[in-house]
Amino acid sequence: MKAVHFGAGNIGRGFIGKLLADADVAVTFADVNEPLVDQLSHQQSYKVKVVGSECKIDTVTHVTAVNSASPAVIEQIIHTDLVTTAVGPNVLDLIAKTIATGLTHRFEAGNNQPLNIIACENMVRGTSHLKLEVYKHLNKIYHQQADECVGFVDSAVDRIVPPAEAANDDPLEVTVESFSEWIVDKDQFKGEIPAIEGMETTNNLMAFVERKLFTLNTGHIITAYLGALKGHQTIRDAIEDAEIRAEVKTAMQESGEVLIRRYGFDRALHHAYIEKILSRFANPYLRDEIDRVGRQPIRKLGENDRLIKPLLGTIEYGTENGTLLKGIAAALKYTNNTDPQAVELQTVIREKGLRAALAQYTGLSADSQEAEKIEAIYQTL
Repeated sequence: MKAVHFGAGNIGRGFIGKLLADADVAVTFADVNEPLVDQLSHQQSYKVKVVGSECKIDTVTHVTAVNSASPAVIEQIIHTDLVTTAVGPNVLDLIAKTIATGLTHRFEAGNNQPLNIIACENMVRGTSHLKLEVYKHLNKIYHQQADECVGFVDSAVDRIVPPAEAANDDPLEVTVESFSEWIVDKDQFKGEIPAIEGMETTNNLMAFVERKLFTLNTGHIITAYLGALKGHQTIRDAIEDAEIRAEVKTAMQESGEVLIRRYGFDRALHHAYIEKILSRFANPYLRDEIDRVGRQPIRKLGENDRLIKPLLGTIEYGTENGTLLKGIAAALKYTNNTDPQAVELQTVIREKGLRAALAQYTGLSADSQEAEKIEAIYQTL
């Protein structure tokens, strides 16, 4: 089996690329980073440091790489069985045209074998979004053929992969936590679902998408923004601050109550899942910088993202949300002069006021009770 994986960064190499290669899939990474592509295609292997209760180093083999802006990636798409991505939500739209071009050449070459495309991104139904973008660039004469042959499979992914300085000056080595979760919508595949250890199938994907978004992502970002306010440098430093840990746990319980009511999750099991997430944040082997997690606050304040979406759930069910509101207020306080979104957010708050900025970026009404409470908390931070 062959796969083209867009994104040869730390997440691409340390998570999805590793799972595929470990399952004896021939992986071709596609990336615009020419030195990285050259080294991967030359070495055809790299090391992954997996850290949990202990630390071990795995060697990933059976891989190569091409430049994602070159004709070589189109040739790969013609003959591949699977396309996966780990490029970030903002880059997903940029690779849609390349995928559309690859599909065009694939169909013109007479290849009607099933092809499944899975976007492994921190976004809700990212592959469905990618499909819409691909179809914008795909000639309409091929839409029916794509509908029949190409599966756009939504997924939920979870693994902490912070930037890390590789040992022995090896730029390909990457550090990842031992925990990983890759859940895919089994109803969206075309043809046979590939057997890949570490890839789980479900017919209720949204439950797992929101469980991850409302727990790992919500907790991670609130840890970062509360940590930034207290001058902490890393997620571990922040979560070991007893006050922050208690607030993050409460926020995840508030978002968790939405999941319990919406999907019928077992309360005790979900609270155990929250404790597992908290322990992952405190992993002593991972140095996860607060500014890495906190970057792009505008995207993270979006109405379908990790702060506002669970808040909207608490409003829907009439449940507690005081700590989620504090997390949103902390996000509005986040400053980072090297992050364009953080700079823009602070500029808009200064020029238009807090509630106007909140309405602009979150969709919450400036006159809502929630906006009023967020502003009041903001003034105390």
